[in-house]
Amino acid sequence: MTTTAELDDRYGRTASGSRRRAWWVGGIAAIVLAVAYLGWTAYAANARAVDVDDLGFEVTGSGEVAVSFRVTSAGDEPVVCVLEALDESFGTVGWRVVELPATGAISGDHTETVRTVAEATTGFVNSCTLR
Repeated sequence: MTTTAELDDRYGRTASGSRRRAWWVGGIAAIVLAVAYLGWTAYAANARAVDVDDLGFEVTGSGEVAVSFRVTSAGDEPVVCVLEALDESFGTVGWRVVELPATGAISGDHTETVRTVAEATTGFVNSCTLR
């Protein structure tokens, strides 16, 4: 006794046109949904992004360093930045958490002072995040 599958293989029958069309439509729909999801997640991640650029530092004494930086964000939420001061051996000699209020501006320059326990040779922004 032969089965339908064996007969299809023997005589070259293929799936009906409507079945093949359903697979194509389903595959294209899955691809469209995947691309839409990836686009949405990429947009959502960048909409809440904070960008920070170090503009410079100035050692103002043996116990502090002034760090200048530019923060770029949506401007409608407060931003929290971690400032760090290092000595000549790249050891942390001071750090400070600074909260910048929401200003409505997309970008703004800031200068903040970091107190240190020893003389610093550099100062920089370690990270910035939305609060």
